[in-house]
Amino acid sequence: MASFKLLVGLGNPGSEYENTRHNAGAQWIEALAQQSQCSLRIEKKFFGQFGKVSIAGEECYLLIPTTYMNLSGKAVQAVCQFYKILPEEILVVHDELDIPPGTVKLKRGGGHGGHNGLKDIIAKLANNREFARLRIGIGHPGHASQVANYVLKKAAPDEYAKTETTINESLRYVDDIVRGDLNPVMNQLHSFKA
Repeated sequence: MASFKLLVGLGNPGSEYENTRHNAGAQWIEALAQQSQCSLRIEKKFFGQFGKVSIAGEECYLLIPTTYMNLSGKAVQAVCQFYKILPEEILVVHDELDIPPGTVKLKRGGGHGGHNGLKDIIAKLANNREFARLRIGIGHPGHASQVANYVLKKAAPDEYAKTETTINESLRYVDDIVRGDLNPVMNQLHSFKA
């Protein structure tokens, strides 16, 4: 199993989007940076906040694109080209409508499931879908027409607390995740509920 060289957390830039459901991925990277005592800096050439850390003896990069969600691939592509990172060496952390708040799923490869950030990353990686995803559950509003509004809203305090708990729980396994040892982590995380 390939280890991960690039960990990307998806979200929208700007204070108006802070702590909204769509920014769960960015929140995860911020929490990891804090845990690893890594300061993320705005890196213009990578269109994002960027940092370098050592996790489980592996050197890897943290990235939060500062583009809007639907242009996330631009930042991922820039880092990959610069550091010669392959799609299978990328972990993208993002919000997931199809699983409830307080749950988290991990997988390698797959489609975009209508997620605009993933859609753009796949396009910018020349349609390669082999990157892994850590999907943080935010639940579904019930109807497709409500999704855009729902993901850009801040969650209710109890739901937000579940998301934070989920982020903290998944970060306990970050060494195994970075090493690419995903199966045991999946067994733990997929049965977890905040």
